[in-house]
Amino acid sequence: MAQMVLSYPSTTVKYGGFSIGRPPWERRKSRSASGVHCCSCSSTKEKEVEMGVFSKVENVRKSSRSREIIKEIDDDDDEKKEEEEEKLDWLVVSEEYGWQVRRLVVEDGEMRRVAFVQADAFHTPVLLFNDLFFEFFKAEVLSGLLYKLKNSPPSRYACLVAEPTTTSSTRESQGKLVGVVDVTVQRDASVLQHIQGAQEYLYISGLAVSKSFRRRKIASVLMKACEMLAILWGFEYLVLRAYEEDSGARTLYSKAGYQLVSVDPPWMSSWIGRKPRVLMIKRLNI
Repeated sequence: MAQMVLSYPSTTVKYGGFSIGRPPWERRKSRSASGVHCCSCSSTKEKEVEMGVFSKVENVRKSSRSREIIKEIDDDDDEKKEEEEEKLDWLVVSEEYGWQVRRLVVEDGEMRRVAFVQADAFHTPVLLFNDLFFEFFKAEVLSGLLYKLKNSPPSRYACLVAEPTTTSSTRESQGKLVGVVDVTVQRDASVLQHIQGAQEYLYISGLAVSKSFRRRKIASVLMKACEMLAILWGFEYLVLRAYEEDSGARTLYSKAGYQLVSVDPPWMSSWIGRKPRVLMIKRLNI
């Protein structure tokens, strides 16, 4: 029985959303043939052409699916990498106390928040024009922070900030920067004489906690973050100074494992009107 075979009027065929180019011999055949062919059976060449077209379509579909699978794998890998990077971003996460510590993001808004926390903690109120003097002091703190960020390599200076963990965040603390500490690589000879076999150490300074969040273990978590940073940077000793009369700070540092090694000599304090300080050192078991 005669069978009708339709010829393709165009040079492309669409299948499954793809446009596949037709073979040259089929395009030549379409130009010379009429719209309908009558014959006893389909020609072998037409069957080969038809199979070739669908084979190409199938290959494209497989290739497309392969690309989709590869993209899915890559996306999964990217998500895993991002998760790992997020874990590495936090030096310390304390679910017990509800605080986590990371490095400062060098961004105008965050740097100003850091300057405010430190200025608010260390500013000495004055009788007249206190607000004005506070703004001057805050600007000075911000200027010092910018100078250290600009002139210190990332492996020799870090400003660490504390925030509430996601699970412990409250309306009061949500999105707030609640604590700050500076960590700097130093090699002061007057300190190194108390340290055996070390040429450098990490110096901790500028530890400050927002007034409304004090006595909530934020300072303790910041101190632990300093230790983690020392381990990451390969330093065995951490050093800090505190005012001799500041019993609260000295108690905090002692509980964190810091040992008192010296006190400022009289000529460095009373003679120039500065409060005497104590030098405290902690050695890590690494």
